[in-house]
Order: sequence, then structure tokens, then C-alpha cells
Amino acid sequence: IRRPPRSTPKPSSAASDVYKRQVKVHYHGYFPDTNEVFDSSLDREPLTFTVGKGQMIPGFEAELLGSEVSEKRTFTLEPDRAYGHRDETRITDMPFPDFPDGIVVGMKFQAEVNGMPMPFEIISINPEEGDSGTVTCDFNHPMAGKALTFEVEVVEITLDESCNDPGCGCGN
Repeated sequence: IRRPPRSTPKPSSAASDVYKRQVKVHYHGYFPDTNEVFDSSLDREPLTFTVGKGQMIPGFEAELLGSEVSEKRTFTLEPDRAYGHRDETRITDMPFPDFPDGIVVGMKFQAEVNGMPMPFEIISINPEEGDSGTVTCDFNHPMAGKALTFEVEVVEITLDESCNDPGCGCGN
């Protein structure tokens, strides 16, 4: 992602300038082992993000650094640069009575942990007699442990000087 041209020069450090870029891209994402598409922006508006704000998985943003408008790139991210590796400690049993009637394996829910939403999937149901039993829940991201391939076209790069977040690294 290269610096967009400016009509009037403005003082800025090269290190912080990269974090002021708002980028629009079209992308097509698929699992390289099966070619199954997991997401695509080709039939909708381009994806917009600001570099350095943590809006994208780390490898996606890193792979686009140095790119220019109209440039196309294809890259594969291993789990450590995407959604991480699966963590078996993120699989836990919860009390069966805490769930509504009619639950089935594969259903997705969201819990609140320390005030933050935490999505999870039911991977097994272990009912016992009466109101006891457990439900095994997987709190891993659905794409954890998977390699992801992206075909990306940079549509637009602009300078985002509207940032008011002191923690994003842009220097505003």
C-alpha cells in the first residue's frame, strides 16, 4: 500500500503515514485444500479498512503492504497469520439445562465473557436423566487451524486523517 498523492504537502513521519491509509479491496477467499469459497466481495461493495487498526487478520494486511491501486495479489495465509491454530482448551462443557429445548449439534450461540461476545458451536450433547447433563461447546474461531487463500484487487487507497484513536498507531 503506497502513499496516495497529496495536493499540499503536510508534515508527517514515514513510519506513521502507512497507518493512515484507508484501503478498499475486492477479494475472493477460499480454502486451498478444497477450493471451497468461504467469502467473497465480488458481488457486493468492496471491503474497506484502515491499515493498522486491527480490522483485518494480520497476514491479510501484511500481504497488501506496498501494493498500488488496480494491483492484484494472490496469497495463502497459514493459520498463524490468519485465525490461529485450534486450541483444545477452548472446548468446554456447559450445563445442559442452560440451553433451550431443541438444541442440536452444529448450532451456533454467543456467550458473554468478561463483557465481550464469544461465539461458539455445539459439538456434542450429553443429556442424562432428568435435568442434568452437559453440552460440549467449541469456542475456537470456525476457521482456526485452516490455511486461507485470497485473490485480492486493490480498488482505492486514500489517506484517512479522521482517526481519533490514540491506540491505532497512526499518530493523529
